[in-house]
Amino acid sequence: MDLQKPTAEPTAEPSVQPSASGGRAPEGCLVVAIRLPVRIVVLVLVVPVRMAWDLLVVAARFLRDTVLRPFGRALLRLGKVLFVLPLIGLWRYVLTPAGKALAWLGDVLLVVPALWLYRYVLTPLGQGVAWLARTAGAGLGWVYARVLTPVGHALAWLARGIGAVLAAVGTGSYTAVTWLLRYLVVVPARWLHTWILAPVGRAVAWCALGVGRFLALLVSGVGTALYWTARILVVLPAVALWRWVLAPVGRALAVVAREVGDALGHAWRIAGRLSLTVGRFLGTLLRWIFVEPVRWVYRTVLTPVGHVVRDVVLRPAARAARSVGRTTRQALAAARETARQARADVRQLLFGKPPQPAAVGRREPSTGEARTLGSSTTALTKD
Repeated sequence: MDLQKPTAEPTAEPSVQPSASGGRAPEGCLVVAIRLPVRIVVLVLVVPVRMAWDLLVVAARFLRDTVLRPFGRALLRLGKVLFVLPLIGLWRYVLTPAGKALAWLGDVLLVVPALWLYRYVLTPLGQGVAWLARTAGAGLGWVYARVLTPVGHALAWLARGIGAVLAAVGTGSYTAVTWLLRYLVVVPARWLHTWILAPVGRAVAWCALGVGRFLALLVSGVGTALYWTARILVVLPAVALWRWVLAPVGRALAVVAREVGDALGHAWRIAGRLSLTVGRFLGTLLRWIFVEPVRWVYRTVLTPVGHVVRDVVLRPAARAARSVGRTTRQALAAARETARQARADVRQLLFGKPPQPAAVGRREPSTGEARTLGSSTTALTKD
């Protein structure tokens, strides 16, 4: 690690050249001075944690493979036996037949009566109501066309005649009413608007405009005063605090945090390598202390001894046991045959010789007899 601050060659325009190691800008002596002790301390603190973590991982994997996974499989099978299979049987042999029975019952009790009611009651009733509605509509149309329309035409003709008479009578009175309205209403209203309402409205508008400008000027002055007061009392101290205190402290803390994070990463990887090396050493030591001696004893001592015991003791004993079993089976068979013969002799002495079964005639004709159309050779058609 380079402990000296790299110097950049003077150029026309100042620029930051990325380093070849990580693409970062050149680092100062303060960063390097912070990095070395932080990485040493973090390495000393992280190595035991990483080794304990690896030990816990190995123990957890062993526990998972030897205890939890078989226990989970046993629980899965037990749950399948206790819950899944009963539920499948309940669904297949209880709920499905019950559902089919309920569907058939609903079809018989609801669907078929509803179809019958719709087909033989509601449909004829609806057709009758529709026929009555069409008949009533036709009657109303006839009344409208033959009665109401002529009456309406007569009333309209009468109203037009009355209107013509009223128009002829009211033409003279219309001119007088118009003249009175012009000189009694329109002319005074126009004079009032021109000489009173318009000047008063202009004066009120000018006063409102002046008051608005005054209020705008007052608000602008107060806003400007408040702005400069807040800028001098709040913004400038906050900017100075951020620029000269918080930003440098934040940069320093960022450098420290970055170096601590990098140190944690390096220490965790180095601790992983150390933990792997220690684990391999312990595994090799365990193999040479326990596994290899047990394997050597099994190969050089137990295997020849087992072969000798098998060839000298077990195989002759097995052959002797098989011969004894064979002899025993033969003796038992002879004894059973003797006992069976003795029972038969005693039964013959007590009850006599059993009757011989009568000879049954053959159902097929002999080879000397000829077959004709009137004879039969089957058991069903034979006389």
